[in-house]
Amino acid sequence: MFAQWSSPTWILRVLLVLASLVLHEFAHALAADLQGDKTARHEGRLTLNPLVHLEWTGVIAMLIAPIGWARPVPIQPAHFRHRRLGVIVTAAAGPCSNLVIAAASYGVLRAMQPYTYGILGTVLGMLFEINIALFVLNIIPIPPLDGSRILYELLPYRQAAVYSRIEPYGPWILLFIFLVPPLNAAFSDLVYLLMSWFYGT
Repeated sequence: MFAQWSSPTWILRVLLVLASLVLHEFAHALAADLQGDKTARHEGRLTLNPLVHLEWTGVIAMLIAPIGWARPVPIQPAHFRHRRLGVIVTAAAGPCSNLVIAAASYGVLRAMQPYTYGILGTVLGMLFEINIALFVLNIIPIPPLDGSRILYELLPYRQAAVYSRIEPYGPWILLFIFLVPPLNAAFSDLVYLLMSWFYGT
């Protein structure tokens, strides 16, 4: 998740990002478990306990820079009843959970109108923004993001093999994207475009 922490409400924002990341990883674990892969369950990841999901380097990074992450949920694709579909559904479960959280937050905000001020309105507004950003970020098809797992499984074998060669460079590509102003702006534009779609509904 990328954000600016200059606001006095940055502590609240960090906590909401952490909670959203935990729900994101739990969604991965639950999706894998429902499809026959019990790896996450056996490793104690089928839980909402944040201590199990958070990676402390990711948390520390979030406190000092506009980026943070959680521990990826382990899966064994061979355990899925349908291997390729299992990987796609499990990968998609994380970003979809963020989209559901965003939609629910926005729905409650709409229901509260015109009484959207105060701490509850602030929390819901932040949850909406954070989870839209997490959804857009994670569907980018660059390793190790969820979008790359989905794309890999959708590609024919030969193209998938070629695509997999960028995996070691994925984090550097992402860093480049978010350090280059025009590319970072393009990401922000995608986030605001999706937010605007909600506003127009």
